[in-house]
Amino acid sequence: MTTPAASPSAAPAADDTPRPAASVVLLRDGADGLEVLLLRRHSNSNVLGGLYVFPGGKLDRTDCDPAWAATLDLPVAELHQRLAEPDVAPEQAMGLYLAALREMFEEAGVLMVEPSPGAAPNALATDALSAAVAARVAAGAPLAQALADLGLRWTTRAVRPWSRWITPRNPPVGTPRFDTRFFLAALPAGQSAQHDDHEAVDSVWLTPREALRRHWARELDLIPPQLMGLAQLARHGSVASAWAEAEALRPPCILPEHFMDGEYRAMCYPGDERHSVRERALPGPTRLRLVQRRFEPFDGFEGWFR
Repeated sequence: MTTPAASPSAAPAADDTPRPAASVVLLRDGADGLEVLLLRRHSNSNVLGGLYVFPGGKLDRTDCDPAWAATLDLPVAELHQRLAEPDVAPEQAMGLYLAALREMFEEAGVLMVEPSPGAAPNALATDALSAAVAARVAAGAPLAQALADLGLRWTTRAVRPWSRWITPRNPPVGTPRFDTRFFLAALPAGQSAQHDDHEAVDSVWLTPREALRRHWARELDLIPPQLMGLAQLARHGSVASAWAEAEALRPPCILPEHFMDGEYRAMCYPGDERHSVRERALPGPTRLRLVQRRFEPFDGFEGWFR
């Protein structure tokens, strides 16, 4: 198999142009209902250091190389259609799917693959299979080659476009600007998620409401895309329910807009009376403010669920 080479489709962003990125909202059904995986970024990271996030990262040049098409379960044209962004090139649409799958594997150890056509079904248990791929990569093999050696291809149909968030200029938390596509996925049977102890130093499965409660209690730090995503997921009791919603709706594009609420910096979202887009895009609050380094709804904790 040819290892994909660099492609100009995902060139580094110039100035403050948002950098393309992908993230996975990984779900499972727990004893108390729907649970979501959160990873804590290393405190020394220059991007969201110390914060809890969904697995993800920037789009790499290699993610958009056409040679990847042979390693996918779906044709590039179908991935482009599923992303529902006609202005995005098909190769970049493919790259965003690959970035999501790759980052989930690199940061959380979750591998969404299946036997390639004509390959013998792999007898390894799924966690062991993930470890086998990781061992080959650690030994110096490109990820594409590691998958090919084991007769595997990516299962892109296991992730579903969910939302798109564009970081506003001069963001309150001082992060570089990103143009992030969030994908929904369910933890595969037989696999467990584990942070890589490099980019991510902690991992936790929580119900959306419990994650929001811990944020409110200042026990873990979250930023608006995660917070608003959790508020949306809190309306679902199961993975099947959240997945059905993602299948039925076109992923919204969210570009927050800043304003000042007295002494506090605040942001509003589509549907808010202050936002330039009048049509509501998400359930939950339409505006948040930053109070003592914590983002919160204007009407208190219960505002997440109204």
